[in-house]
Amino acid sequence: QVQLEESGGGLVQAGGSLRLSCAAAGSIFRINTMGWYRQPPGKQRELVATITSSGSTNYADSVKGRYTISRDSAKNTVYLQMNSLKPEDTAVYYCKLNQGWLTRSADYWGQGTQVTVSS
Repeated sequence: QVQLEESGGGLVQAGGSLRLSCAAAGSIFRINTMGWYRQPPGKQRELVATITSSGSTNYADSVKGRYTISRDSAKNTVYLQMNSLKPEDTAVYYCKLNQGWLTRSADYWGQGTQVTVSS
C-alpha cells in the first residue's frame, strides 16, 4: 500500500500564497505521475496540476500562471506553490499518485487538505 500525507493548507487572504506538500510512503516502486486535484464546496473534484516521472507538467487553465507543481524524486514528494490566490480557489485539495505499468497501474489518494481564500 501507498500512503500520501498532505500538508500546507490553511486560510489566506485573496492575493496571498500557500505551498502544499504531499509525501508518499509505503510500497513505492514505479511512480508514473503525481498530482493535485481539488473539490470546491458543492462541486465535483477537478484536476489542478500533474507532474510525470520525467518532469512534464500539466495545469488546469484556471491555475496556469499562478500555480507551480514540482517534485523531489528522492523524497517521493510533490509540491504545489499557489500564488495570487482567489476566493474561487477555495477547496479541499487532494494529492494523487499513480504507479505501475501501462497495463497494470494503481491510483492512490491523500485525505485532502483544506484551502480557504477569503476576499
